[in-house]
Amino acid sequence: MSDTLPPFDDATDFGNADRGFLGALVPGVVRADDGRVVWDNDAYDFLKSECPDTAHPSLWRQGRLCARQGLYEVTEGIYQVRGLDLSNMTIVEGERGIVVVDPLISVETAAAALALYREHRGDRPVTAVIYTHSHGDHFGGVRGVLPHGTEEGVPILAPAGFLEHAVSENVYAGTAMTRRASYMYGVGLPTGPEGQIGVGLGQGASTGTISLIPPTVDITETGQEETVDGVRIVFQLTPGTEAPAEMNFLFPDHRALCLAENATHNMHNVLTLRGAVVRDSRIWAHYLDEAIECFHGRYDVAFASHHWPTWGHDKVVEFLAEQRDLYAYMHDQTLRLLNAGHTGAEIAELIELPPALERAWHGRGYYGSLSHNTKAIYQRYLGWYDGNPAHLWEQPPVELARRYVEVAGGAADALAKARGYVEDGDLRFAATLLNHLVFADPGNEEAKAVLAGVYERLGYGAENATWRNFYLRGAQELREGVTGEMVDVTNPEMSMALTVPMLIDSVAIAIDGPRAWDDDLTIDLLLLDGLTDAGERRRLTLHNGALTHRVVAEPRTPAGLTLTLGKAQLLGLLAGKSLQELGIGVEGDPALLGRLFSYVTKADPRFPIVTP
Repeated sequence: MSDTLPPFDDATDFGNADRGFLGALVPGVVRADDGRVVWDNDAYDFLKSECPDTAHPSLWRQGRLCARQGLYEVTEGIYQVRGLDLSNMTIVEGERGIVVVDPLISVETAAAALALYREHRGDRPVTAVIYTHSHGDHFGGVRGVLPHGTEEGVPILAPAGFLEHAVSENVYAGTAMTRRASYMYGVGLPTGPEGQIGVGLGQGASTGTISLIPPTVDITETGQEETVDGVRIVFQLTPGTEAPAEMNFLFPDHRALCLAENATHNMHNVLTLRGAVVRDSRIWAHYLDEAIECFHGRYDVAFASHHWPTWGHDKVVEFLAEQRDLYAYMHDQTLRLLNAGHTGAEIAELIELPPALERAWHGRGYYGSLSHNTKAIYQRYLGWYDGNPAHLWEQPPVELARRYVEVAGGAADALAKARGYVEDGDLRFAATLLNHLVFADPGNEEAKAVLAGVYERLGYGAENATWRNFYLRGAQELREGVTGEMVDVTNPEMSMALTVPMLIDSVAIAIDGPRAWDDDLTIDLLLLDGLTDAGERRRLTLHNGALTHRVVAEPRTPAGLTLTLGKAQLLGLLAGKSLQELGIGVEGDPALLGRLFSYVTKADPRFPIVTP
């Protein structure tokens, strides 16, 4: 792949990132009520210095831009707070108060952002909230702008399907995803030239309290227009792009276009390194193209949920066209090479961006990358298997590693060979060989130390921030073991937003199947309330180690246990409270519930990643 960089003397992004500055939070630190620091933007002051040899100069430049912090005027009546979390909070002034767009990740950072706005613009009440899409950095801080007891009568607007997608990530693969996210974002790494210098999309994620207020107004179609607090908004639904539920929208009276997270100043992820459902880069490009046509001539500035705005209608069209072409080109060329018989790994080495996209700073792979995005597109269409029978039934990592080390002549010879590759500058294969050595013998401290050094060098050379963080966190684990606190992504409001089927699914995926092979039981839940579940009879069946459930109107056979309960009581039951304590109606044998719960396991979220 080419590594042609855009001209570093182009200062357009710096001018745009500084435009409209009104004031910063000083110091740029946000604390929880207990004094714990949940955000520290001042920790990135080191980026004001020249780029050292421990960082890619392009990533250093992006870090400098993302580290700018404060309140900025986008256009008259629209303001953004940037640099107080991974995402931006946008504030639109209405007739009586303000419309808040995307209230950050944490309650604490959102409250600090709102206070900064009020310091400069006055103490206006929050009269509406808009969630652009279903990722946590765009809704988690909502209680910081609408504390408990203040949300009555305040419309919350979101794209159709928002609530289901907002909470579902935490139900199914949430434990593993959160663990991997700590590597992706560099949680536990020191901030500094040798450590975490950002994530490309922003500087990092705050670690405060996550909240959620369910939407009250669904945006269900492109062209839908809503007026909140006198502010007119025209929406474009963009499902299946950067998020399953997402939308762009225009403020026609302000001539300002919000692009959510569909067009930011970097190449985004088709599949994040933390893990997710593969996104559709084809439809992503389609919706960017639709936005060009849908809103043409009706705006003078475009802004997004991350980074800085773009001013000038023609400049926005150019930006959108290049972003569109970026995702379309990746998609189409991956499919072209895929259909020529190349595998995902091969495509990642073969594909090159057109020169015009290579020279666009906003097309650089700071967060997503051309390499892992093309592999993701391959995965979306053909899955994990590349068609080679040798890869159909390979040994698992530890057994495969032992055999590689044996072939290499034993641990000592494998280590010597790996050092040779390091000395020759072939860090990629050195990492592969050393990884086999560590998995074959996790007690080999010398091999772990050499591999840590290789990961460190790969991290220092990475233009992609999330690659850098993964490499450096891998080096840290090899040297120190599993470290770093896990971010708690759960809270009562998130749990209450889960549907009853999702709650049952959360139990099903935790069942120890082999222990439950020989059991056979049925439990009916008669639901008194819920999002859409009131009056339902939902039957749970444990059979052959699998817990399944369905709605039954007239059961053909009686259940062994029937529970009459509401959503809050079900949550209490799953939290370990007793039937009696919760006042749940019981008919049949309550011991069946104990049997079911006896098979439920709890995953350890601190599992190792770079060691067995």
